[in-house]
Amino acid sequence: MHRLELAAVADVTTPRSALECPPAQEGTAQRRSASAPVPEDPAGAAACNSSRQSGEVMETSCRTQGKEEREQAMEKLRGHLRRGSLGAVMIFALALPGASSASPDRWRSEWPRTDFAKHSVDLDEIRSGGPPKDGIPAIDHPRFERLEHGRAAGWSARLAPSEPVVSFVVERDARAYPLRILIWHEIVNDVVGGVPVLVTYCPLCNSAIVFRRSTASGLLDFGTTGKLRHSDLVMYDRQTESWWQQFSGEAIVGALTGTRLSLLPARLESFARFAKRFGDGLVLVPNDPGLRNYGRNPYVAYDRQGARPFLYDGSMPDGIEPMARVVAVEVEPGDHQAFALSLLRERGEVRQGDVILRWSAGQSSALDAAIVDGGRDVGNVVVQRQMRGGFVDIPYDVTFAFAYHAFHPGSPIHTR
Repeated sequence: MHRLELAAVADVTTPRSALECPPAQEGTAQRRSASAPVPEDPAGAAACNSSRQSGEVMETSCRTQGKEEREQAMEKLRGHLRRGSLGAVMIFALALPGASSASPDRWRSEWPRTDFAKHSVDLDEIRSGGPPKDGIPAIDHPRFERLEHGRAAGWSARLAPSEPVVSFVVERDARAYPLRILIWHEIVNDVVGGVPVLVTYCPLCNSAIVFRRSTASGLLDFGTTGKLRHSDLVMYDRQTESWWQQFSGEAIVGALTGTRLSLLPARLESFARFAKRFGDGLVLVPNDPGLRNYGRNPYVAYDRQGARPFLYDGSMPDGIEPMARVVAVEVEPGDHQAFALSLLRERGEVRQGDVILRWSAGQSSALDAAIVDGGRDVGNVVVQRQMRGGFVDIPYDVTFAFAYHAFHPGSPIHTR
């Protein structure tokens, strides 16, 4: 698979240290399944001298061993970044041997403030996804349009009713963050109802999670490292440049290692459902609508049956396809459980103690078709806890089975 969402800025300088070729290792090559979707970017394939043959494994080898060739290669990569040629950057970056492997010695030139001596995970588990630091730019000054009686105007009027949005509300401040935007940016630093929040989406895990940005160490804001762990986004805070796992909200490298962000209840739902619930809600729109091809999906067919996760070599879950969607819930403190979306779709409702999960049709997959609003219907999920006087939303994540298994290997995935 490809980590295709890359720099959305007009002029990006890629640190040489992030992508330089280390000494070649015998017998190593970047491989991916021939059944994986391929970026629609022939220039990118030519840039790294790749070949693709039906039913076989594609291998790319580094052609930039000399200093002069390396400089030419880096200049070509910078050009792809400036033009937003996603497939070209992805294939080109992964053509460099060792580019996906851990190397704190090389990282330090790009991350001089990060304390790599302090970490809670094996650094070998952290790999480059292709982009450099902030190559996938977080949104720091989000811009919104307000619905009028549930109807969108302006840029947000192009959102289809079934399009997926991350919805979050504090008091009367309700906001929707369309995946057609998050798929290109992955992080939004925002303040909702006076609460500093971090809205995140990792397309490779289909993990949409909202956190509180305030911690015991102070208020943090976040960017993207360009790194992955278990195919999941690794974020960093700009105050200490510690690295954080998006899936768990935990700092895994640097001064704040061991610190956890507080999860906040949010929903991944269709735009139509959000507009119906909050007729005067706010909808995130691009700061520069022409900067990216918002609405296109750079991960075509990534979540289809038979696909495999990108840059993941861990164990796979039993009894379920690795790219099948599951609903991950912390039923009680420390009690993590997941429920196959297919099970929830079949039953419509599942109860686990005082937690109730409900499914209804009408939300498109953002990772299926070439156009975000053209994906197959994967449905809407609501997860609530029954309290005195009614039901209250609790945090949940509709993610892929392999990702849930990677981060909660001993926890169950209910399939029937």
